[in-house]
Amino acid sequence: MTIIESNSTVETFQELGISEEILKGLASMGIEKPSPIQAQGIPPVLEGNDVIGQAQTGTGKTAAFGIPVLERVDASENAIQALILCPTRELAVQVSEELRKIAKYVPQIKIEAIYGGDSIERQIRSLRKGVHIVVGTPGRVMDHLERGTLHLDSVKMMVLDEADEMLDMGFREDIESILTDMPEERQTILFSATMSKPIMTITRKFQQNPVLVKVVRNELTNQNIEQVYFEVKPQAKVEVMTRLIDTHDIKSLLVFCNTKRKVDEIVEELQLRGYAAEGLHGDLRQQQRNNVMSKFKAGVTTILVATDVAARGIDVSGLDAVINHDIPLDEEYYVHRIGRTGRAGKSGKAFSLVARDEKFRLKGIEAYAKAKIEKGVIPSFEDILGVRKARFVATIASTIEENNDVTSYEDVLESLRHSGYTIEQVVAAMAQKIMGVQKNEYADSNLAWEERRGDRRGEERGDRRGDRRGGRFESRGERRNDSRFGERRGNDRGGDRGGFGGRSEGRRGRAEAGMTRLFFNLGRQDHLAPRDFVGAIAGEANIPGTSIGAIDIHDKFTYVDIPERDVRTVLQAMDGNTIKGKFVNVDVAK
Repeated sequence: MTIIESNSTVETFQELGISEEILKGLASMGIEKPSPIQAQGIPPVLEGNDVIGQAQTGTGKTAAFGIPVLERVDASENAIQALILCPTRELAVQVSEELRKIAKYVPQIKIEAIYGGDSIERQIRSLRKGVHIVVGTPGRVMDHLERGTLHLDSVKMMVLDEADEMLDMGFREDIESILTDMPEERQTILFSATMSKPIMTITRKFQQNPVLVKVVRNELTNQNIEQVYFEVKPQAKVEVMTRLIDTHDIKSLLVFCNTKRKVDEIVEELQLRGYAAEGLHGDLRQQQRNNVMSKFKAGVTTILVATDVAARGIDVSGLDAVINHDIPLDEEYYVHRIGRTGRAGKSGKAFSLVARDEKFRLKGIEAYAKAKIEKGVIPSFEDILGVRKARFVATIASTIEENNDVTSYEDVLESLRHSGYTIEQVVAAMAQKIMGVQKNEYADSNLAWEERRGDRRGEERGDRRGDRRGGRFESRGERRNDSRFGERRGNDRGGDRGGFGGRSEGRRGRAEAGMTRLFFNLGRQDHLAPRDFVGAIAGEANIPGTSIGAIDIHDKFTYVDIPERDVRTVLQAMDGNTIKGKFVNVDVAK
């Protein structure tokens, strides 16, 4: 494997040997200088090499593979010559739209996006007319292959975009099946944020002497992004979020949560407070997702609340800020999240709201990103009131100066004065109504959590025991050698797991080292036993049942300890799923 670190001195696309038509398309998009991944990735792809591109969201990787794909397509040959696989519908649409923009002056190249949620009959009609490049999700591509409506005999180039995400989402079998059905004499290009073991397995099996193009770490951290965290009590996170929105006058915001349930809760609370917010997660139908994104891009919605998977690949450039309502369970997701703001040379803000039990994750992120995230001070109610007053005064002054004809409204003031109100009362009432600032239960409260005695010692112990990712324990799979876990090892999925159901009321406290406690909204009243949780989690999340820790069943809810490395997988697999026909809501226990 040849490895290329992205330290190129290439200044223009002309130096890369790009055709005039593609150069004109890039110019029409305002793209003048290649990014590091483009400068290093385009030449080996153009030369016909198999390529692995390691790059994060926001580094320009779509053009890194898209430009050479367009260059190598023979428009005179009416057959599919390139297949690009993406993990989500949104990313498939985004990639196809970007390719069309780049190929603006090569209209004879036909590009089609195929994905679930869109009319398969329309897609079939388009494929029959003739397409050169297909961009699709693995599931829909497999559907077309089984129907015989997609033919890959002439494919010369295969691209796996966000390969790590596709594997995390369980598309490995589909990907391998698609690759196996394709011509052996083809070029395979793989883009991924990480070089995990599953990724390397795919490369060894389906690539020939690949060139690895890698964006080095200091290029992954955008220097234009102001990164700040706030220590916040869990119940006050939305209040703090709205204060940050008002203080910084944020007009376009992406809020990240770890679960679908939390997305819905935050959207509802923001809407009740008068903010134009919409949610995006995996339970939405395609038409709903399209409507949400259309309103956000049009500025009708100013706040988009999303899970990591739902936000992957969506085109939301030009954001003022990103807020991490929940600290991500994977350090890499933090980099993906904040990469949504501060693009194209503009400044951006990334705020993280950190509950007490999330502090160790923040330390892991700092260690992973090799960056210091500054601690911020939560704006007070008086701060927000002052900001709103200043904006009100500026708005009124601007209206008076810009609009000379205000005589039509002068009688309004006169009517109010005749009703016995002073000018001061009228102006104050107008200000209160327009500013919309009302005292609530948080107005005079301290919203930051206070460090308890012993927290610092606990952190230091965690630091000493943590591994290189900062705060994760080395002995992830180890458990205390006591009778409780001795009982559990002797049982398989079908057993009662050592009788945890009967111990539920007496068990309290935190999960063991290396484990994270999850909260499930189902319990004993739903007629569930420990084996039901084990079977569902192991089956849906594809993790060994023996790796699942303590199961603490109460009447209306259950705590389940999961290895830290599997938490993200379990949350994505189980939230909104069912156990014995009953819908599940799951979150990290507070």
